[in-house]
Amino acid sequence: MAVLLCRTSGFGGYRLFESLLCLTSGREGRHLQGLIGSLTYMCRMLFSIRELRTENSQMNLKPQDILFLLKLVALGKKQWSFNKLAIDLGMSASEVHAAAKRALAARLAVKENENIRPNIRNLEDFLLHGIQYVFVPDRGGLNRGMPTAYASAPIDAWLVEDNEPPPVWPDPEGEVRGESFSPLYKSGPVAAKNDPELYQLLALVDAIRGGRARERDIAKKELKKKLEHYG
Repeated sequence: MAVLLCRTSGFGGYRLFESLLCLTSGREGRHLQGLIGSLTYMCRMLFSIRELRTENSQMNLKPQDILFLLKLVALGKKQWSFNKLAIDLGMSASEVHAAAKRALAARLAVKENENIRPNIRNLEDFLLHGIQYVFVPDRGGLNRGMPTAYASAPIDAWLVEDNEPPPVWPDPEGEVRGESFSPLYKSGPVAAKNDPELYQLLALVDAIRGGRARERDIAKKELKKKLEHYG
């Protein structure tokens, strides 16, 4: 009943409860006052919980947040702006702002004066041990595209070619035919075309997300080197 009242009445229901409290009197009135008071308290608690859940859900990490952080790693200590980064990543400026906000909330980035930098230690921990369980890639049929994971630098230098189709980000202009492998974020391949360092970082992360044990091990070692170089 309390839940029904909260859903149908909303915050305006509190005003109705308060009005009823003023109109009731006597023994039955006091009993009704107690009941209405309890319902009012329950509704307030339910609305508070809902608002807290809504606020927390807005802070959930998204794949574009990792793309944003990897771009910062690729840039090193160079200066950047939200507008320029938005163009480079194929995102809107507001999306980049939101990605930065979530990265800060997740403690994968830190704010130094007015600059936002990757929190390398935390980012490394997440990429090496967590991302493969959070952003699992989708695989599909054969397509033309851009090689990724073990089929791209720097991992391809470590492995002997086999007869299996390589993983690729689907791209009609791609020069390699292979198994479709969903990118970390939809605009990642376009951003990678214009930034070789970002391309390597994304390929390494893909090997961790969807590679076999040996491929993951090599990718983790190579990614750790790049992150250490940033720090």
